[in-house]
Amino acid sequence: MGAPHLRFPFLLVPFLFLLSGGDPSAAAPSRDPVAAAADVDLRLFLVGDAGEPSPRGEPVLQALGREIARDPARSMVVFLGDNLYPKGLPPPGARDRPEMERRLDAQVDVVKAAGVRGLIVPGNHDWDEGGPDGWEAVRRQVRRVDERGGPLVSALPKDGCPGPEVVDVGGHVRLVVLDTQWWLHEEARPEHPTSACPQDSEEEVTAALLEALETAGDRVVVVAAHHPLASGGPHGGHFTFRQHVFPLTDANKRLWIPLPLIGSLYPLARRSGITPQDLASGENARMVRALEGVFRVRPPLVYAAGHEHSLQVIRGTSARYLLVSGAGIHGNGSPVKRIEGGLYASRRAGFMRLDVERSGRVRLAVLEVNGKGEAKERYSAWLE
Repeated sequence: MGAPHLRFPFLLVPFLFLLSGGDPSAAAPSRDPVAAAADVDLRLFLVGDAGEPSPRGEPVLQALGREIARDPARSMVVFLGDNLYPKGLPPPGARDRPEMERRLDAQVDVVKAAGVRGLIVPGNHDWDEGGPDGWEAVRRQVRRVDERGGPLVSALPKDGCPGPEVVDVGGHVRLVVLDTQWWLHEEARPEHPTSACPQDSEEEVTAALLEALETAGDRVVVVAAHHPLASGGPHGGHFTFRQHVFPLTDANKRLWIPLPLIGSLYPLARRSGITPQDLASGENARMVRALEGVFRVRPPLVYAAGHEHSLQVIRGTSARYLLVSGAGIHGNGSPVKRIEGGLYASRRAGFMRLDVERSGRVRLAVLEVNGKGEAKERYSAWLE
């Protein structure tokens, strides 16, 4: 009589796996040979959405610190936005200012401690989550990063400007940095004709972006921003069965309250473009068309973004590869599926690394991080 009691939980496992969103990565550890140290010009680390690090020690930042310390002279870190949840850096004297400073400083300090250069790019949460204090909040963040980071770590673009900012690193890499929230922000932002930004209209941004790409010469071009051009996650309109039936688990993982009909309204609204933060919205779609229009003329090797709390590698149709590296907090992953062109997708925490050789070859590594702060390479590919 014991066996029938064991059968139900056994059969329930795959059902619960589907409810949880599963994990499409299911990849064995990477076996591609690592680039020889003598051949490497730059190791570029990409980590996004790291803006709520655990006060007890954030596993992702711990792993990042160990990885960049292996080769500090040739390493660089780019944080891809949402560096401060939930609403960016509040004014001095605000009740939550000390905690927000701790969260931001944790990211700056891990780079400084290794003696590595770092860049911090804004995201929508850094702009007051798109609220009326957004422009001021992102400027406060830039000042804090620049003061704390000294000569090693800085925030770009400055002053809430959209960019592009061009940063040539070593002899073989050109970084082009964009603030994509500028495109989507519905409150005050710097724009023509009243701003001091070098580019302050969409036409000026795209023209400067094309120039940055066309003048790169033989350098490997990596465009760094916050919002992705494509995604297999919620911002791309992809929701799991769990999110339709148990929608409250998105807010609290313990709220397994079935709302099968009402729950479907939220994903449907997101797919209709209810928020500019989703690819389905008119504002986001216009931005994507503008950027992809430039990339089709002069494709960068990589467009790197965060925004989704997942790790995705996608073969692009404008930029050659689209990287989504927004899993900067352990235990905060969001459901993700492998979409058309998708080479890898995982909801696990972690970050990515591009090893650029002096020959121009580029190796991508996706490193996933466990709760002990241990990183393991789960996917790799030679992009060039």
